[in-house]
Amino acid sequence: MKPPLRVGVVGAGRVGAVLSAALRSAGHTITSAAGESDASRGRVEALLPRVPVAKPTEVARNCDVLLLTVPDDMLSNVVEMLSASGAIRAGQYVVHTSGRHGLEVLAPAAAIDARPVAMHPAMTFTGTAVDLDRLSGCVFGVTANDAERAFTESLVADLGGRSMWVPEEKRTLYHAGLAHGANHLVTLVTEAMEMLSAAGADNPADTLRPLLEAALDNALHDGDSALTGPIVRGDINTVRAHLADITATAPQTLASYVALARATLSRAVGDGRLLPIRAHKIALLLAEFDVAAPVGDPVSGPVSDPVNDPVNGGADGTIPR
Repeated sequence: MKPPLRVGVVGAGRVGAVLSAALRSAGHTITSAAGESDASRGRVEALLPRVPVAKPTEVARNCDVLLLTVPDDMLSNVVEMLSASGAIRAGQYVVHTSGRHGLEVLAPAAAIDARPVAMHPAMTFTGTAVDLDRLSGCVFGVTANDAERAFTESLVADLGGRSMWVPEEKRTLYHAGLAHGANHLVTLVTEAMEMLSAAGADNPADTLRPLLEAALDNALHDGDSALTGPIVRGDINTVRAHLADITATAPQTLASYVALARATLSRAVGDGRLLPIRAHKIALLLAEFDVAAPVGDPVSGPVSDPVNDPVNGGADGTIPR
């Protein structure tokens, strides 16, 4: 049986408090936590009872594994401050949970021979005990040097997760994919509920839930072939009616509808289900409701000949992405 780790957490936010509680449940010792806001202190009290709240430098000095769960834009300053103050020491594991950052942000700690690890959970957090069960099977985007690889995989396993190794230079793209899929999904669903409310739905969430659950499962399983609806069918009159009603009753959702309709259009042409010439007509319609966009086809901008254009009418019928 491996000995328990002595873990300190700087940033007892939604992520930090939950990950610390999970590590504690796995048998590790949480030595202390840093969190200045009332919300952070409340999370420590709820999820980490009897764990002392301390200043970041004190937390760093009293642990063997330092878990940095501060916002992305604060991370560099926190690492520099703790390294310069002598709070971080040689041989100590310094682990951050930023999706965007890799090991470069931990360079000040690595310069004094600390052991840097990037470990980002691909999960959304509420900062409550509800999140603990969600960690089971959660993928962690991890970046570490060879010397820290075994430790990183063990730490992720103790959290109930699975490691996905992300090269240093791909961290931002990895994080962008998660943000685009999850954060923008929240915006999309909220806007859809606003439209349904404007249409008279008493409970738009319940109206959408079975449809969205099916669409998400189909998309994750089948990709583009899961696309349905008026864009894929080429129903230009339906799209025109959508745009008119949205403009009149829910104009705050128009920009995202047009942007996503255009993206859907390019994918429908790309997999061969919509003829380029019909897609061109829908693209012209969308451009009427998006004055910032050039009149063009779904992908390439200004339209040339939809039959002989090498993009729209190539021999293989595909559109590069």
